[in-house]
Amino acid sequence: MTEVEVKKTQESLQDRLAQVVELLQRQRVVEDLTHRQEGHHHDRVENLVHRQNLVELQRKLDDLHSADVAYILEALPLEERLTVWQLVKAERDGDILLEVSDSVRETLIADMDDHELLAAAKEMDADELADLAPELPRDVVHELMEALDGQQRERVRSALSYDEEQVGALMDFEMVTIREDVSLEVVLRYLRRLKELPGHTDKLFVVDYDGVLKGVLPIKRLLVNDPEKQVAEVMASDPVSFHPDEDAYDAAQAFERYDLISAPVVDKNDKLIGRLTIDEMVDLIREESESEVLSMAGLREEEDIFASVWKSLRNRWAWLAINLITAFLASRVIGLFEGSIEKLVALAALMPIVAGIGGNSGNQTITMIVRAMALDQVSTGNTSRLMRKELAVALINGLIWGGVIGAVAYMLYGSWSLGVVMTAAMTLNLLLAALMGVLIPMTLARLGRDPAMGASVMITAMTDSGGFFIFLGLATIFLL
Repeated sequence: MTEVEVKKTQESLQDRLAQVVELLQRQRVVEDLTHRQEGHHHDRVENLVHRQNLVELQRKLDDLHSADVAYILEALPLEERLTVWQLVKAERDGDILLEVSDSVRETLIADMDDHELLAAAKEMDADELADLAPELPRDVVHELMEALDGQQRERVRSALSYDEEQVGALMDFEMVTIREDVSLEVVLRYLRRLKELPGHTDKLFVVDYDGVLKGVLPIKRLLVNDPEKQVAEVMASDPVSFHPDEDAYDAAQAFERYDLISAPVVDKNDKLIGRLTIDEMVDLIREESESEVLSMAGLREEEDIFASVWKSLRNRWAWLAINLITAFLASRVIGLFEGSIEKLVALAALMPIVAGIGGNSGNQTITMIVRAMALDQVSTGNTSRLMRKELAVALINGLIWGGVIGAVAYMLYGSWSLGVVMTAAMTLNLLLAALMGVLIPMTLARLGRDPAMGASVMITAMTDSGGFFIFLGLATIFLL
């Protein structure tokens, strides 16, 4: 899809959201007007108008892809979201539940009764059921498992047995397997007998009679080679494969590195048990990226933008409390130098610059280090070199930009010594920011925590307090 096509799709989706919002507003206005009217036909008119608006809204929703409906649901306040959700056709419930965010899915499931949940879940594949099962009521899950056939039940249990961050939790069980001792013509005839191929089928999996993976046959090789050739002659015998207990994010990186569309998942005996597909990997990378951004801001989980005040408060309060403590510490650092600030008022105007630039520099360093750690580019062998490099960058930046702000301070206040102190303080605070920017995520990782968790809050606290202390301390010693 070209850049222009992507832009058109996004614009079209925004237009559709606007149309849905307009219909909801129109219905609310009409209902208000009919409520004010009195007369014998009032109820009939209200009912007719209500139904007309709902029919038009439902027609709009029927024309949308499930992912687009999910986008619209996430963008609506709770009351309007549930109104739209009730208009979605029952057979589409399952697809939409899988597309919406976890927080929005919670509100939709709470609005459904057990019968609706069972009907939606019965349309799903085993891997999709495993994704949804942890959020369903226990009695619904039990009844659903009882309704599945033996193979589906075993697949769901297999997927649920793995942690959500493992490959086994994301693998798909729908795949096409063939033997290596048959001709390509036989394979083509076999494929024609199938009603349809599983989504994202770019290769067929070659197994022996015990189900052990022998290789893969890319569809493009199947189509361009002589039909008389054997599968063993044209298949790839060393495909990229994964084990179910491997880290899912490592698998996603492999998909990106090797440009994979699908890949086999095998057990310890190399028996084929499932496959990974590009759609799951893209979703995983997006969720990981969103989680990293939220963690750096000190948010514990993804938040529904229309969630209740209390729920949003619970998600945000912890790091705000920590931030309050660090802000208080920074204020006490300033309090230590009240006498100096009284004697030289210029210090009060200049000290936020030192702290602010240090915080920005520290956040740049932390972002780069967290990204490198996510890509497994940081190891014990290159930590010291990475530290030296970041300190060198901070030193050069400090001297350059510290010199600039030092010159500005000299021009504003006519004191060359104040300019020198400003340059020195800026340089030292950038060095502190670089040091903390490397140490904070690495320390969190060694403690078994997410290296991005609250990192921006902590680095800001360090550079604020440190910047104030360095600048006011140098000013007190050399200027006063």
